[in-house]
Amino acid sequence: MKTKKPQEPQDAKEIQEVKETKEVQETQEIKEGCCGGGKGRFAKLDEILKHYEGTKGALIPVLQEAQEAYGFLPKDVIGRIAEELKIPVSQVYGVVTFYSQFHMKPRGRNIIRVCQGTACHVRGAKAVLKALEDELHLIPGQTSPDDRFTLETVACLGACGLAPVLMINDDTHGRLTPDNVCKLLDRYQ
Repeated sequence: MKTKKPQEPQDAKEIQEVKETKEVQETQEIKEGCCGGGKGRFAKLDEILKHYEGTKGALIPVLQEAQEAYGFLPKDVIGRIAEELKIPVSQVYGVVTFYSQFHMKPRGRNIIRVCQGTACHVRGAKAVLKALEDELHLIPGQTSPDDRFTLETVACLGACGLAPVLMINDDTHGRLTPDNVCKLLDRYQ
C-alpha cells in the first residue's frame, strides 16, 4: 500500500500558514526548555530583560548581555528573549545567526582565533592552522571535549606586520610557525 505524500503548499497564503505553524511549534519546544529549564535558570536573564523593558531596539544588547551571563545562547534563553521582547523567535534566530559575535553552543575557556588575512595567508597561516588542528584534534568551529579550547578562523586580526598571527583570548601571538605554535598552548589552562 502506498502512503500518501503530504501536499506542498500551493500559494503564498498556504506557505505563510505553514511557516506560522512551524514557528508556533518551535516556540513551544523552546518554552519547554532544552537545558533543564527551571525558573532559577532565568534569574540572570530576567534581570537583563527588566533593565531593557520598554526600550526599542534592545535585542542586540539583550543578546550580548545574555551571552555574557550564560557563556552562549541556549535555545530556551533565545525563546525567553523572543517572548519577553515580543519578537518572533525566527527574528531572534536571524540576528543570532547573522552576527559572528553570538554563539549557540558552549565555547572553551580559551578561544583561539587564527588569522586568515592576506598577509597571514602568504606567510603560512594555513600550515599554522593545520598544526593546531592536528595538535588539538579540532577543526575551526569546534571546542575540545575538556572545554579547554575553541578553535576559530577570522578574516583579519589587524596585525599584519606580525603575520602569521593568532589570538588566544586577548593575547596576540605573531611570527608563528607550525613548530612553535603548539608550544603556546601550554600557557593556557
